[in-house]
Amino acid sequence: MMLKVGISGIMGRMGRKIVELSLNEKDLLITAGIESPDCAHYHGTVGELLKIENSSPITSDLSEILDKIDVLIEFSSSQEAALGHLRILAADRKAAVVGTTGFDSRALSEIKELSKDIPIVFTPNMSVGVNLLFKLVEKAASVLKDKGFDIEVIEMHHRYKKDAPSGTAVKIVDILKAQTGIENVVYGREGITGERNSREIGVFALRGGDVVGEHTVIFASHGERIEITHRATSRDIFAKGALEAAKWAINQKPGLYDMMDVLGLNG
Repeated sequence: MMLKVGISGIMGRMGRKIVELSLNEKDLLITAGIESPDCAHYHGTVGELLKIENSSPITSDLSEILDKIDVLIEFSSSQEAALGHLRILAADRKAAVVGTTGFDSRALSEIKELSKDIPIVFTPNMSVGVNLLFKLVEKAASVLKDKGFDIEVIEMHHRYKKDAPSGTAVKIVDILKAQTGIENVVYGREGITGERNSREIGVFALRGGDVVGEHTVIFASHGERIEITHRATSRDIFAKGALEAAKWAINQKPGLYDMMDVLGLNG
């Protein structure tokens, strides 16, 4: 059976890339697009705007195309819009894959509540490599905790990225906190005097140029240093992951999942 997929943020970098790669999928079809009404070209069809053979509509109102999709891949740049879409999907029992980042604690709580009605794959990063990085960081932090290693997280993205630190870096910090019990997170060190606190995690966000995404976790002690790094050189890895997550989500029970669930890395 052909899986019918909608893309929110279809005119963005990720939306366009997902459509491009979907052309190689035999069991999946992009059947609708969602774009902000602020976008000058939100109306029309996927084919017209992306120069491919696809007559699927693009609209700013998800409710207009609900009957055309089985699952929505959410890459809106607006957290408010993404949350609104999840409410609509939950009411209609449609699955979701969410790549939008930067949600506050209130929104995260609501997403968790909405996942009681539908399967939601909620992940800050959909690449296989980054999710393996999460697992490696988890293992390293578990082994090195209380052994005198300071922990620093450095991430870099293109100059247009709106949230800082990245959602991937936030996920890394959550893993580190869970494994080490360290709760104090320092974002940059402007104005701080004195020695580094051994019970802190340092986080630094760099922005510039066209960097797709880089994340490094450093474990440093006296005499040795361990660095775990992932560098993304193409957005293809995220788009491929989003399509795999969509195919996986449609067969799941309601619940809140992440990419490690999709890849079988949990447990």
